[in-house]
Amino acid sequence: MLKTFLTEAWGLRYPLIGAPMAGVAFGALANAVSRAGALGMIGIGSSDPTDKIEREASIARDGEMRFGIGLMAWALPQRDELLEAAIAAQPFVISMTGGSIAPYAARVREAGILLAAQVNTGADAREAEAAGADFIVAQGTEAGGHTGDVATLTLLQLVLAAVRVPVVAAGGIASARGLAAVLAAGAQGAWIGTPLLAAHEAGTPPAARARIIAAKEDETVLTRVFDRTLGIKWPARYPGRALVNRFTQEWHGREDEAATNATTVSTLKSATAAKDFNLTYIYAGQSVGLIERERPAAEIVAEIGDGAERILRERLDSVLE
Repeated sequence: MLKTFLTEAWGLRYPLIGAPMAGVAFGALANAVSRAGALGMIGIGSSDPTDKIEREASIARDGEMRFGIGLMAWALPQRDELLEAAIAAQPFVISMTGGSIAPYAARVREAGILLAAQVNTGADAREAEAAGADFIVAQGTEAGGHTGDVATLTLLQLVLAAVRVPVVAAGGIASARGLAAVLAAGAQGAWIGTPLLAAHEAGTPPAARARIIAAKEDETVLTRVFDRTLGIKWPARYPGRALVNRFTQEWHGREDEAATNATTVSTLKSATAAKDFNLTYIYAGQSVGLIERERPAAEIVAEIGDGAERILRERLDSVLE
């Protein structure tokens, strides 16, 4: 079996954590990932109601499963009630992305909950460790959703050199080879999102699933056009990686123009409400090219975890001969 901090200290079967993808990673997916021997996470968006946290946490916990909750740090100054509700749900882990954990770390840790910080630079990692993060998620630009500009392997090396707390890698990891690679580099596990978008238990709409399965690795774009046009207040340093569609083809690189064009704003808002993915976003990483079909989350987790163990045994024996 694979042995890392996540398996030894947390008792996981596989050193994998399901990314808390807002709008997709609900309680059912978190529960399925945890039942499979990894750690499932619930994603909470900046505008989600607090009762969603309690509801989805109950589903994730079913069968006494451990789970985590992911929050957006940049949203908490205006919506502290999201953090209060997440703490009240008593997850195993609370993760934060898109800003500093420093104002919130003491409250999370005093509640007996582990705190994770998702970072995109070495400096971010050092700050998060100093603020009290129990572990760091080094998220490379290959990741889907909101991310930074540094590639996963480069970032992982920087973060591992910068901090002493455990580090897990995120961004572009969707297969056994990907997990084996980051474990060999020194990560304690992988934080996976894109491979779970097509899981049966994910909240991905059917039309989005079809596009994800059909997409190739070069059909994503790192853009702020959706946030700017929809008025979503993600900090500018965190653009979102999404599948290319008609809207990005027309407006990527013209974000200011799109955001000030009343017709364009109205069109995108209507498309988002109607789940018209010809125009609205599907956040997915570059590993989307590895996603070939819908299947249960347990199958995805086991394939990545068991496969990584085989690769490491065979490859390391060969390399070290």
